Amino acid sequence: MRALVVYESMYGNTHMVAISIAAGLRSTHDVTLVPVSRATRELAARADLLIAGGPTHMHGMSSAASRRSAAESAHKQGSGLTMDPDADGPGIRGWLDGLGASSGLAAAFDTRLRGLPALTGRASLGISKSLRRHGFRLLAAPESFLVSKQNVLLGGEGPRASAWAVTIGEAARDFYARV
Repeated sequence: MRALVVYESMYGNTHMVAISIAAGLRSTHDVTLVPVSRATRELAARADLLIAGGPTHMHGMSSAASRRSAAESAHKQGSGLTMDPDADGPGIRGWLDGLGASSGLAAAFDTRLRGLPALTGRASLGISKSLRRHGFRLLAAPESFLVSKQNVLLGGEGPRASAWAVTIGEAARDFYARV
């Protein structure tokens, strides 16, 4: 079975989570990991399982304005922020808008600040709603992986992302074994 992991990452945290997710899926799937800037409709159409994720900006999925703001923040002297090499191009919102109809399996994730989701927001909620609108069947509730206020992925989040992906991969395998 083929899995596609698509991610948007501004400062690298979501990219690191996506790498961990891809590693977890490898026990059940042939995995393709791509930034949203290189994710094509054809790749999505060929996948048996799509896992999509992005950073939480302003309580939800990024927008063109929030992506510009993130880039400006990284370029400020002394910010300590470094742009992910694949941060250019469209965000996950635009990519999802251009996706065709599907009857495949999917899951959604995000990275966000540690804190109550009501205060931090969760991009994964919007990602999962968009996936459902396109006809995907979600295998799990949207998942968040946490970063600190210093914009560092919290300890244990990478292994947790990998374990989450193992569960998703097994659920997809079991689903296809029944049909």
